[in-house]
Amino acid sequence: REEKQLELTLEALISQVADLKNSLVSFIYKLENEYDRLTWPSVLDSFALLSGQLNTLNKVLKHEKTPLLRNQVIIPLVLSPDRDEEIMRQTEGRVPVFSHEVVPDHLRTKPDPEVEEQEKQLITDAARISPDVAQKQIQSLNKMCSNLLEKISKEERESESGGLRQNKQTFNPADTNALVAAVAFGKGLSNRRPPGSGGSVQSGQPGAGTIIAGASGMQQVPMSGAPAQQQPMLAGVQMAQTGQPGK
Repeated sequence: REEKQLELTLEALISQVADLKNSLVSFIYKLENEYDRLTWPSVLDSFALLSGQLNTLNKVLKHEKTPLLRNQVIIPLVLSPDRDEEIMRQTEGRVPVFSHEVVPDHLRTKPDPEVEEQEKQLITDAARISPDVAQKQIQSLNKMCSNLLEKISKEERESESGGLRQNKQTFNPADTNALVAAVAFGKGLSNRRPPGSGGSVQSGQPGAGTIIAGASGMQQVPMSGAPAQQQPMLAGVQMAQTGQPGK
């Protein structure tokens, strides 16, 4: 009866491990060959599938009808350096021979001595911590994780807003091109001079004042010795004569 129960348990474990292996192979294939179009939800789905299969495997191991496998001893009956086709078939080509070199690794029931020593040290350190101290450390770690998540979210929001600001156009290309063409080639500029209300000043007149184009409303200061009657009109306002204050 015990042998039959052990056989059924081994068959269930082999089935669960085979499903887990297929899921791992599929996930590794995605990471190596479909990384350019792999999405985060797909990765989370693969992790969820692996987690569920591991939980199912643990339930099988912890089932009340499952015999204690730690009490079972595996002893190699035949060790040979020659190639074994049956071993190749069962291991899907991973183990070609069953020799003295591979047996300690494949039939190991305990971790490496270094790993075992580190595990013991961690268990000892954990046992020294009181529940209150452990709770404080958990709260401190949760607070650090929350602050880190807030910073990451803030950086993402700032980067998104910065990208939107950079993509937003702040100028009119048509106006820019028209301004460059006007400055470089004079395109669109008028050749006509603005008409003066007092007529043009004849060259050679003594003491004729200089009219600044476009300076409407500005006073013109006559040069000394210029006759008052020859002072031009600027913007329809008679300029002040010599000796009279201008307005």
